[in-house]
Amino acid sequence: MTITIWHNPACGTSRNTLAMIRASGEEPVIIEYLKEPPSRDRLKALIAVMGITPRDLLRMKGTPYADLGLSEPSLNDDQLLAAMLVHPILINRPIVETPKGTRLCRPSEVVLDLLDRPVAQFTKEDGETVHREGDPHA
Repeated sequence: MTITIWHNPACGTSRNTLAMIRASGEEPVIIEYLKEPPSRDRLKALIAVMGITPRDLLRMKGTPYADLGLSEPSLNDDQLLAAMLVHPILINRPIVETPKGTRLCRPSEVVLDLLDRPVAQFTKEDGETVHREGDPHA
């Protein structure tokens, strides 16, 4: 199975998601999107396949979101995409692509639905234990 993660190693959610992928026995293609931002077309394609809008993908916390006035409802999709391309930190993460689908994996356990052999239980960095839905031991 080919898996790609748009990853930020400074983000706990992204690190937990990557660890869950690896715990499933897969080694994903890792794109550190702050170093290698997606092209405009690639970002638009990711948004489209996830079935969300550019505004849905915007990250507010720890970004120039407020300084850039991105909460302004009159901004259109092209303007929001342009902001994300200039400031990739505005792209929420992690985005994971698998043959089963592409999702923004927030919270990190969202990734479990995208894996062929997801772990039944996983302990996150903060000590929280998550159980795969349907696991009788949850």
